[in-house]
Amino acid sequence: MEQRMLYLAGGCFWGMEALCRALPGVLDTIVGYANGDRAENARYDIVCTGITGFRETVQVRYDPAVLSLMHLLFSFFAVIDPEIPDRQGPDIGSQYQTGVYWTDSSDEAVIRAVFAVESAGRPCFAVEQGPLQNFYPAEKEHQRYLDRHPRGYCHIAPWRRAALARYPFVPAAYVHPAAELLEQWQAEQEEAGTIL
Repeated sequence: MEQRMLYLAGGCFWGMEALCRALPGVLDTIVGYANGDRAENARYDIVCTGITGFRETVQVRYDPAVLSLMHLLFSFFAVIDPEIPDRQGPDIGSQYQTGVYWTDSSDEAVIRAVFAVESAGRPCFAVEQGPLQNFYPAEKEHQRYLDRHPRGYCHIAPWRRAALARYPFVPAAYVHPAAELLEQWQAEQEEAGTIL
């Protein structure tokens, strides 16, 4: 089985990890700190000061035969606000900056194509993209946080996580921003009486 890796910074890593773990084809996740200054600063209390450059990030290991890179990116963009720098929901600070970071250069073309769709027509587009510079796993208490605390804080609406776990995504249909397509699909499900 082939395995691929992608790093997603989508605000608080608890919710982004829970989203990724719900997607068919995701094999494993690790939350941590990416693209910051120094290894010794990759600690929650220091990262939260906002002076390290680290982003709360989820390392996603997935099976591309089950989950395409484009579908993974679609799910990411369906739950973030791409127009706000250094913030997602009520979480404010540089550690919550959104971004997509790759380790395999063959992923770059797909990532850039998806970014082109997502950024088109927006007055501001604040999502970082680029090769991963560094990544350090977060403390044990942050790993799979929402598995252990199901009612814990999450900036991603539960209906979005549930919907994306079932979304019948077709890559050729990715011509509109992901959030717009997900909301349209959700409305169709509600009209049909399908309960997520």
